Amino acid sequence: MARFVPLAAASLTLAFGLGVAPAAASPPTSWEEPGPAPVSAAEAEAQSTLVDMEDQRLVQTRAALTALLQTGGVEAAQRKQPQVFVSAHGRTLVLPGRDTNAPYTLKDLAAIEKGRYVRQLKDGSYLLGIHVFVADGARLQLRGPLTLRMGSLPGSFSSIIAFGGGIEIKGSPGKLVKISSWDVRTGRPDRSTADGRAYIRAVGGQFEMEYAQVSNLGFWSGRTGGIALTGTERPASAYRHRTKDQRHQDKAERLANPGGEKSGGNFGDVETIPVGPGTASHLLGDELVSGSIKHSVITGDAYGLFVSGSNQTQIIDNEIVDSLVHGVFMHRFAKNATIESTRVRGSGGDGFVLSRATEKVRVTDCIAQGNGRNGFTLNGRALAVGPSASGESLAVYGDSSVNNSVARDNGRYGIEVLGGSRLAVQTSQIIGGDMGIVVREGASGVQISGNQLSNQRRQAIALRDGTTGAHVAGNTIKGTPTGIYMRDSDATVVGNKITTRTEPKAHGITVIGDARASEITRNTIVGSGTSAISVARAAGKVNKHNNDEDKWVDTSSFWVQAKRYVKPMNVIWAGVFLLVIVSAIRSRGVMERQRKRGTLGNPYEHQQALVEKPLMLLRHAGAQQNGRPAHNGNGQWHRQSSVPMHAGTTPTAGGRG
Repeated sequence: MARFVPLAAASLTLAFGLGVAPAAASPPTSWEEPGPAPVSAAEAEAQSTLVDMEDQRLVQTRAALTALLQTGGVEAAQRKQPQVFVSAHGRTLVLPGRDTNAPYTLKDLAAIEKGRYVRQLKDGSYLLGIHVFVADGARLQLRGPLTLRMGSLPGSFSSIIAFGGGIEIKGSPGKLVKISSWDVRTGRPDRSTADGRAYIRAVGGQFEMEYAQVSNLGFWSGRTGGIALTGTERPASAYRHRTKDQRHQDKAERLANPGGEKSGGNFGDVETIPVGPGTASHLLGDELVSGSIKHSVITGDAYGLFVSGSNQTQIIDNEIVDSLVHGVFMHRFAKNATIESTRVRGSGGDGFVLSRATEKVRVTDCIAQGNGRNGFTLNGRALAVGPSASGESLAVYGDSSVNNSVARDNGRYGIEVLGGSRLAVQTSQIIGGDMGIVVREGASGVQISGNQLSNQRRQAIALRDGTTGAHVAGNTIKGTPTGIYMRDSDATVVGNKITTRTEPKAHGITVIGDARASEITRNTIVGSGTSAISVARAAGKVNKHNNDEDKWVDTSSFWVQAKRYVKPMNVIWAGVFLLVIVSAIRSRGVMERQRKRGTLGNPYEHQQALVEKPLMLLRHAGAQQNGRPAHNGNGQWHRQSSVPMHAGTTPTAGGRG
């Protein structure tokens, strides 16, 4: 583990009169992330430790402020002024909630201790050299035109964090707000993350950013990744700040409705009443962050945008370039978010990620281009598969979608769907990449419809590893070796138009393994290759009918074609028909030979003649023979003379008559 030197904060103060948090004293190197790029164990440990230190600093600052405000009296009123908290983790400028709705501005920060922590440079920009903590009930407003440089040196960096409060970064088309990390030694943005880097984060509360240019912020984790909106499992404050006007409004509402609910909580809030005399503490139940990021450009951050524990976040009309990890990352419990008209390119990992435990996130009219891994990733898997230490639910997540979007030339897949339920990819373009749309990990009820896919290296659409109830309809596929690939999955594949690449092993549709009751119908397949629709390796019934294969050229070998028809029942019936045909041909040949001889011959000519034997005729003694009875008076029979049997006569059975 790296050793942290307290003198680091002092060195930054000497450099530009500021005090910020100490950091690891490891040498600066280029930032590396465990997924997209390898990272040394020492750098990983140093950055991970920095993240832990930041978490501890936030907890300590919040706890200290809460304790001071709950003391009451004149001292608590005095604490509602900006002040600096000093701890082992550095200095933090705390902005408590005010009795008015007036926000804090950069001029307010610059006035603290005569500009020791925020000062204006010769070029008109402002240099921030301390951690800023926006407490519950407070708002920090940064208006354009503004250039804010957040101090970031080896061993020290600054940050802006709202914990239950609000951050507003608002410019306009002609008056942008520009924010970046800044190394005062080099006079350039800090591009090294090995020793930490400046970042902005909202924990609960509200975050809004419009018409801003943000660059080179963040390190290692999502919550310290650059621009982060995160909820919290803890209440934003043990003491919920209420302005004077809000308190008067609450009192008026109570007096107007004396018989109503005694709890002043909104839906989803919890009101706790301590035992004995005192005042109830009003705590938010969910503590979800909310906010919007619009019309902004983010370049070179660790994570372009990181969002978790949020509700109804809006990400609209942004451009995110060259993020070190992912572009837009929606993490756990991000719900009902809208992502529109946002472009992500050049990320080391994925362009857009909807991670596990995200629900009802709509991605529309977005572009993911040239990212290191997937263009879009939708992960709806459960947080656990059985009992877990954290007691997570086994439920899967879903109801998210990618619509009218473009994934172009990404390193791995255009769009990947992992597990979940009722996820959808619709009316989008997927160009290039190893595969186009990949659905796996037991996803159910996935809708893939109306998409255009082209020039994938292997498969355009792949359903794998237990995908169930998928619906693949109305897609247009061009220039891929395999149009639609199914392995151990079931789906309804209907109305797709597939034009494969010209190569010997091309397939229009391939089904392998347990296909259950899949249906493949009304698809048009054009091209040449091994097979238009291959179900030879499928187990289970595949209902294949009404597909148009007229423009498919089968280039498979004779033996490959033969194998398609060599089935057990086919072999049995073929043997029966062959036996009948051979017998008929043989009989016809015998008849022809006999006709050529001029006679059909006696059918018995090759049979041996029977031996001539005397014929005995027995008559009853009462009968007469030549006028005489054939027996004597005592009823005995008399033997008659034999009648010779000639060979020409027809013998009776056994030679006896």
